[in-house]
Amino acid sequence: MKDITVNAYQFSRLVAYLERLGLDTETPLARAGLVAGRLASLPPDYPLSALQYSRLYKAAAEQMQTVKRTLPWGAGIGSESFELKCHCLIGARTLGEALRMAERFDELLYPLLGYRIRLQDDGSACARLCYDFDNDTDAEALMLEQWDREGFLQPVSRASGLLVWHALCGWLTGHPLELVSVGIAAPMRSETYTRRLEDVFHCPVQFGAGDSAIEFQREDLGRRVVQTAESLKEFLANAVYQLIAIDRQQASTSAAIKSLITIDLPGPLPSLETVASQLLMSESSVRRRLQREGTSYQALKDEVRCQVAIDKLINEDAKVAEVAEYLGFTEPSSFVRSFKAWTGQTPRSYRDGVRSLGEVWDGSAG
Repeated sequence: MKDITVNAYQFSRLVAYLERLGLDTETPLARAGLVAGRLASLPPDYPLSALQYSRLYKAAAEQMQTVKRTLPWGAGIGSESFELKCHCLIGARTLGEALRMAERFDELLYPLLGYRIRLQDDGSACARLCYDFDNDTDAEALMLEQWDREGFLQPVSRASGLLVWHALCGWLTGHPLELVSVGIAAPMRSETYTRRLEDVFHCPVQFGAGDSAIEFQREDLGRRVVQTAESLKEFLANAVYQLIAIDRQQASTSAAIKSLITIDLPGPLPSLETVASQLLMSESSVRRRLQREGTSYQALKDEVRCQVAIDKLINEDAKVAEVAEYLGFTEPSSFVRSFKAWTGQTPRSYRDGVRSLGEVWDGSAG
């Protein structure tokens, strides 16, 4: 994973909140590979691994669930409810469908959790995703003395919720969600904090707004969800890290396309024109991006088909004809020729070779 950092202050803030609740801090710190004394001695702006922060955050969220409380920032990320919601979203076809599912999910749990999203789409050029947070009273009682209500809780709880949803939308579609504007229904914390948010959102951020919301082009609601159950599993293992990474680096067009064409199986793979349309891009733009990433649409199709074929041959013990049909080949012989071009072996030879390796291993183990 790419080396991304988070300031030590954010680690300390999370640990301090757990301490205020009387919860165990040693276990979450240990899971993140940290020691409390060492963390306390670091300057607030000391850079630490974002992967460590992700592990600490997930462990903290699990601790919070033992006392039926949620962290007052981050839209519930790391909690069981957040993970369950993500499993629901992965079944959506478009971003719009996913957000409407999330809206219904949040509405059911709103009385319990105190936060939710609302999708505002009146058919005009722009749509808005609002984030409501009504845990102020409950969370305020748990604030540390150095956290003033207006300077920390209100702006951070609302802004962090929008940050999570902005990044999650980008992850679902494999394409950064370009924003028109951001409004936060809280007083401005500081100019430095505002600039930091604008660097992530890549648009103006207005504090003191009527509601907390991100505004974007309505056509983005039609973007295809490109993630799968397998990629979701990897995402949830380090969700905080994944969302930080999404906000700090450009999305991979090739990764989005591979997910997209995998979703369309079984059957013939879509044309480049179809894929470009689903990504709301022109064919020429897709070609240019893939060229910059050192690949092509044909190479991606071959890579996906090869990976799927190997999985079915080895793990599902599928017949050659079954794999050929699943991948959209009209004849098994065409699939055999393609597989040999990908791997240098026929499907049967490849499977026999893998099985023989297993037999050798079993024999040596004995």
